[in-house]
Amino acid sequence: MTEPAALPAEKKRGKKGLLMVILATTLLGGAGFVSTFLGFWSPGAMLSGPAEPPPSGAHLSVEFVEVPTIEIIVPGGRARSMVMSATIETDSHHKGQVTHLMPRVSDAFTTFLSGVDPAAYDKRGVLEVIRAELVTRSRFVLGEEPVKDLLITEFRFK
Repeated sequence: MTEPAALPAEKKRGKKGLLMVILATTLLGGAGFVSTFLGFWSPGAMLSGPAEPPPSGAHLSVEFVEVPTIEIIVPGGRARSMVMSATIETDSHHKGQVTHLMPRVSDAFTTFLSGVDPAAYDKRGVLEVIRAELVTRSRFVLGEEPVKDLLITEFRFK
């Protein structure tokens, strides 16, 4: 009589064990997905092998390329003009490319500055907005890699 009583207890334990396996699998799979999604590790990177070392030219020196001075007449009731000089920060590897494409960079800068509303020049923080726009335009012309930064060296009204 003891054997029939043992069978229902084993069935309950079997269902409980199966539930624990399913729960553990779900939790571990979810943790793996979340850690991959957040970028802690990548299965593709593990399969592709070790990462290549950075190129030997990674320690290139910093170079500065002058942008020709831009002078624009500011439209409006007052007769005034805006003068701006800037420098593009790059590395020694890309200096030739930046110098070669400087006419396009100057054109992009002049086109943007000509379209700025005259009232915007009197607003606080306009220089930061102009600088951000000029960095965007220089990266559009030259690409992301050559342009490290843009330094505005002169910004005045005459």
